[in-house]
Amino acid sequence: MSILKGVGVALVTPFNEDLSVDFDSLTNLVEYNIENGTNYLVVLGTTAEAATLSAEEKKQVIDHIIKVNNKRLPLVLGIGGNNTLEVKNQIEETDLSSFEAILSVSPYYNKPNQEGLYQHYKVLASTGKKIIIYNVPSRTGQNIEADTTIRLAKEFSNLFLIKEAAPNILQYFDILRKKPEGFSLVSGDDEYALPVTLAGGDGVISVIGQAYPKEFSTMVQLALNGKVKEAYEIHNKLVEITRLIFAEGNPCGVKVILTEKGIIKNYLRLPLVAASEGLYAKIKAEMTTI
Repeated sequence: MSILKGVGVALVTPFNEDLSVDFDSLTNLVEYNIENGTNYLVVLGTTAEAATLSAEEKKQVIDHIIKVNNKRLPLVLGIGGNNTLEVKNQIEETDLSSFEAILSVSPYYNKPNQEGLYQHYKVLASTGKKIIIYNVPSRTGQNIEADTTIRLAKEFSNLFLIKEAAPNILQYFDILRKKPEGFSLVSGDDEYALPVTLAGGDGVISVIGQAYPKEFSTMVQLALNGKVKEAYEIHNKLVEITRLIFAEGNPCGVKVILTEKGIIKNYLRLPLVAASEGLYAKIKAEMTTI
């Protein structure tokens, strides 16, 4: 059984006003999540603005989180891209001794067909490393269909989990219904986290969870224990703010909450920009209801 169960959070990368990496705030964020019930941490996912970080900055962020975490929570590392062989080489060349698994987003922009998606993950599986498939069509432009996921799951045991973020919740249910034993699914959509967990999923890799780790982790644990009514009470309190944080793209919304909580500063790197004044005000107002 995978230890990646419950709530994993896709950590943001905090920046200073000069847009250098704010390592003090990164320490605050990691500690806040460890202290408040997060089950595992995802390092350098898309929420981390990883595309805007240099290779040296990525190494510094990785090393810093490993040090601060100090083996308290399992860690997952994001390594993905649209050049299959380059992703494979990066996985093979990276020291993964501190990580439970790799989270690898499907190829973006190229828009490969289902056979191309299958072959991409087949190559990554050949590394022998534990790899989480990440399907997020809204960002990549192409959906990994349920049958392709099941095909990969049946053929490669180290492709052991999918972070599913398709817009159609029926796709999640199809995977849960057809998946082989030993293969897991977590929601990649915060608003689907509860129904997907109740349907047999293993929780969520979350954005909002890092801002409300206690609430979100409690909700998912209640779902895993079959306590539906209690779980939905928390879900319903978080629905509006979850929608708001994605209104102008990710991670500008969650950075507003983390700023208001005094954990980080509200800076993003181009091409992303900070939340508009209007959205900031809406998020701040909604925070008072939670």
